[in-house]
Amino acid sequence: MPEDPQGPPKHRTRVWLTLAAVALILVLVFLPPLISLKHYKTRITQLVAASLGRPVRLSAVELRLLPRPGFLLSDLTVQSDPEFGAEPVLHANTVTASIRFSSLWQGKLQISRISVDEASLNLVHMPDGRWNLDSLFRNAAAGPATHAPQPPYMEATNSRINIKNGNEKLPFSVLDADASMWRESNGDWRIRLRGQPARTDVSLDLADTGIVRVEATLHPAAQLNQMPLHLDLDWREAQLGQLTRLLLASDEGWRGDLTGELHLDGTAASAQVTSRLRASGVHRAEFSPAAPIDFDAACAFIYHYNRRSLQHLACDSPVGDGRARLTGEIPGAQPPRLTVELDRIPAQAALDVLRTMRSRIDPSLQATGTVSGHMTYDPGSSAQAQESAGKQASAAAKASLRGSQRGGKPSRSARPHPAPGPLIGAFTVTGLRISGDALSKPIQAASMSLSPAPAEAGQPSALSTSIEVPAGGPVPLTVTARLALASFQMGVHGEAALPRLREFAHIAGSPAETALSQLAGEPASIDFTADGPWLPPVDVPAEAAIAGAPPGVTVQPSLRSSGTVSLHQANWKAGFLTNPVLIPAAIMHLENGSLRWDPVEFSYGPVKGTATVELSAECAVAEGCPPKFTVHFGALDVAALQSALLGAHESGTLLSTLLARLTPNSSPAWPRLDGAAQADSLDVGPFTLTHVSAEVRVLSTGAEISSLDGALLGGQLHGTASLVTGDKPAYKLDGVFTGVKPALVGPLLAMRWTGGEISGSGHVEFSGYTDKDLSASAHGSLHFDWSHGSIASPPVITFAFVTAPATTARNHGPAARESGIPAALAHFDRFTGDATVANGALTLGQNEIHRGGRKSTVQATITFAIPAKVTFPAPEEPLPAKH
Repeated sequence: MPEDPQGPPKHRTRVWLTLAAVALILVLVFLPPLISLKHYKTRITQLVAASLGRPVRLSAVELRLLPRPGFLLSDLTVQSDPEFGAEPVLHANTVTASIRFSSLWQGKLQISRISVDEASLNLVHMPDGRWNLDSLFRNAAAGPATHAPQPPYMEATNSRINIKNGNEKLPFSVLDADASMWRESNGDWRIRLRGQPARTDVSLDLADTGIVRVEATLHPAAQLNQMPLHLDLDWREAQLGQLTRLLLASDEGWRGDLTGELHLDGTAASAQVTSRLRASGVHRAEFSPAAPIDFDAACAFIYHYNRRSLQHLACDSPVGDGRARLTGEIPGAQPPRLTVELDRIPAQAALDVLRTMRSRIDPSLQATGTVSGHMTYDPGSSAQAQESAGKQASAAAKASLRGSQRGGKPSRSARPHPAPGPLIGAFTVTGLRISGDALSKPIQAASMSLSPAPAEAGQPSALSTSIEVPAGGPVPLTVTARLALASFQMGVHGEAALPRLREFAHIAGSPAETALSQLAGEPASIDFTADGPWLPPVDVPAEAAIAGAPPGVTVQPSLRSSGTVSLHQANWKAGFLTNPVLIPAAIMHLENGSLRWDPVEFSYGPVKGTATVELSAECAVAEGCPPKFTVHFGALDVAALQSALLGAHESGTLLSTLLARLTPNSSPAWPRLDGAAQADSLDVGPFTLTHVSAEVRVLSTGAEISSLDGALLGGQLHGTASLVTGDKPAYKLDGVFTGVKPALVGPLLAMRWTGGEISGSGHVEFSGYTDKDLSASAHGSLHFDWSHGSIASPPVITFAFVTAPATTARNHGPAARESGIPAALAHFDRFTGDATVANGALTLGQNEIHRGGRKSTVQATITFAIPAKVTFPAPEEPLPAKH
């Protein structure tokens, strides 16, 4: 039987299907660009406008058949109602509008889906509660009765949502938003949104603002704010610092991770809201506490948008083994009424909160005990009480006036009681016990009450408490506190033993701890107050930083403090001093973190004086500012000072030990100090300086005196000095003296000097421990100028006189040898010269003696001793002439 040239029927069917599919693909690929929709642009624009309920403008339309038939719209702008502003509701460069196939069978063309990418959507909310999307929902709510087209499924990806309040464009927006909105078969609207909150007027780290997800269902109504609404909002991965910048436009200084949930049922005008807020690792930006705060709070309330009010507010949060509850009402135009209930809240929780807000609280502190009670804030009841108190005061004033008119005294019962404040209730702390590594024994209080503080003009409502703390003094310390919502006031008064006072200063992070650490003696009297906000203000500019805070964090001072600590019969044992300094009386002043001792009466051996020491809380220098001091002595004897400070004069004794402590490699070294020293008189042995003042800088390698002034032998001395430590201490002294009286200099050399004033300058260096070492090592130079003077009564046996020219010797030689004083020094118009210091003596070098028109020179040596020895060397005898 011959074969069928057409092949089997099944094979022919597959061939035709393949050819049809290829033809269809070719049509779908090559046909759309060949079809011009220019004539249909107006129809398509009207179609999209009818789907969205607002006028639409677009620049171009293209037909797209794959993956589903539709239109590709370019430069789409959805216009807004003029009363909502001139900005469009939506603008997108590219929009895809898919065709609803079911409409084609009815001979109509409808849009089933509108998809936009990288679009900009403006949401406008008017003061009367209307939104610019109302027209879209009204169009959808009209339903089939008006033959309105079924709203399309609308979606946006990678888009931006901007928010406006009337004509004011708010800085809030949602970035990278993926949103979709559609209407279900039962007429309900469904909305989904995922995006990242942002703010345009501040710099934000967008990675830390979190991700917001919204699921909402709206039932049809005439207006958007009347639609029954169910909304679920979830906000995760938010960082507290960036969240506060987002909401408040400033960083409030908190750090931590936040997760929030919110569920809303009702309408935009009135809704039942439940929420849950969880946070972990909460701490201040400027420091990281040992135990950051975690909390989990759930709230429920009814919100009325038109009145901006909350009704039936109820918030619960577990705290340790206890629970905190907040209930009340927050009327929009009236003061709120709130009640806080605490049920067995651990005292440790309050300590953790305090330690989170204040960086200097000792991290080792632990607290036991519980807090229970309730407190109501009701300004309305306070106003009624004040009105009643006013009437009572008026009646009392009238009664007092009537009593005084009758000649009597006003009754105490007629005096009005102070009007209560808006706080009603009390909290009770039971079994309080605070312990820590720094406390030798715990601080305990069997019971303590927090009750409303008396109302004060200009002060916020607050709770007050008072507790007595035994501290080793004749009377206990009384601690009072006034605790407001945003601020606090605290006072400490009484007496405390110095060791216990140091412990309290340590756990409070007070700068007084260091000042008290080297003191011992009788209990001190304390009078101290502090006040300020709970949260110190923190600015976070990108370019700012401070020591001890993370980069970009600037901490503003907020705590105001002042007070005194008075010492009696105490002693100070410093590490760089061998013996303690006795302090009969001293007062330490604390002022906003700065510390000042003023005055301090002290005695160190036979040396007595008064001093002030100041330590600043703030310093602009990176390496820190040294303490500043002033010390004043009455009559000070150098020998007594040396005996007190330096001890014996042999190496290896107190002096060498003390100076060895000044070396950089020794421990402990002298601290860095800057200050001034004064003395009414300074007895240096042969003579006395009066009205002495010096600018002193103490270093670990010695000391520098940048300015030394005093009255010297009837004149003035101005100089500088330095001390460098090592195996032997080395000293330098440079000085200028003016107006020195010869009559006061002569007796130092057992001579009688008269005439005009002496001036000059000098430089000397010496080293060692003993007088012998100091005089033997001394070397330097001296220049002097003396006018119209005379010297008489030589104290030495050996003398000689050399003149130039020789005729002077013939005229005056015999008299000079007989009196022991060179004749030229008996009376002169001017005597100038230079001398060198070496080998334990001052040797006169180049000099000139002017008398009338004659000039002469002398030779002299002053040997350092007590008393000093002056020698005029004899001239060499001339050799006999040869015949």
